[in-house]
Amino acid sequence: MISRRSMLAGGLALPALAGCGGQPTTQPTAYAPGQTRPGLDAVIDISHNVTVTSFAAVRRSNILAVIHKVTEGGDWFDPSYSSRRRQAEAAGLLWGGYHFGTRQYSGERQAEAFLSACQPGPQTVMALDLEPNDANPRNTMRLDQAEAFVLAVQKATGRLPMLYSHPAWADGEIYGRRRISLGASVRPGSLLSRCDLWLADYRETPRIPMAWADRGWKLWQYVADETAQNFAYGSEPRHVEGVGHCDRNMYNGDAASLNRWWKNGGRS
Repeated sequence: MISRRSMLAGGLALPALAGCGGQPTTQPTAYAPGQTRPGLDAVIDISHNVTVTSFAAVRRSNILAVIHKVTEGGDWFDPSYSSRRRQAEAAGLLWGGYHFGTRQYSGERQAEAFLSACQPGPQTVMALDLEPNDANPRNTMRLDQAEAFVLAVQKATGRLPMLYSHPAWADGEIYGRRRISLGASVRPGSLLSRCDLWLADYRETPRIPMAWADRGWKLWQYVADETAQNFAYGSEPRHVEGVGHCDRNMYNGDAASLNRWWKNGGRS
């Protein structure tokens, strides 16, 4: 997903959306609070930077859902989004879209651009990628802009998007070689904390941000193409047929639950 990937700081694998690692060689054993079984390794996220040769092959690799980058800021649109959506849905894959937030534009304007390009249907899962902008730290989306984005999406669709974040980002911590952060933490009980959490954490046991301590994660991005030497579960993630390097995500539940949640537009 990002304009900024691949940061490892202080032992924390600090991720970013949009690449494809692979399936772990062993079934994961990490749990979110209240979780009684491992997650379902069946979701990938990609962008135009990822080569796709066949979504039918992706589906045959036991992938059930794809989340694709749609927009960044208020004026950048992923050129592959629309055509790939048609191809993926024709192959029987569930579909979602995400927006990479920036400071340059208001949250409302970014939501307008996202919704215009995403064209979310009732079964489209949506997400906001909220993280420090490594390429340009001063262009990092503020929390008030993120809330404005989420509120605009909710007003337009009746649904909250997921929030993609690493625990260090969500908890307002300073990290990395460039020592940047979101500037504040996501507060428990805030609008952002009501969004389902798409957790990015490449350690074997992910840390749950404070604002989601009582709910845990909905999706867990546990491996990405940038973390070939540092990923959870196994020594070599297996390739996903039909797609180049991509990020892999666990769903907090089984296949039936994932289908119900996704086909309800990401409503929990």
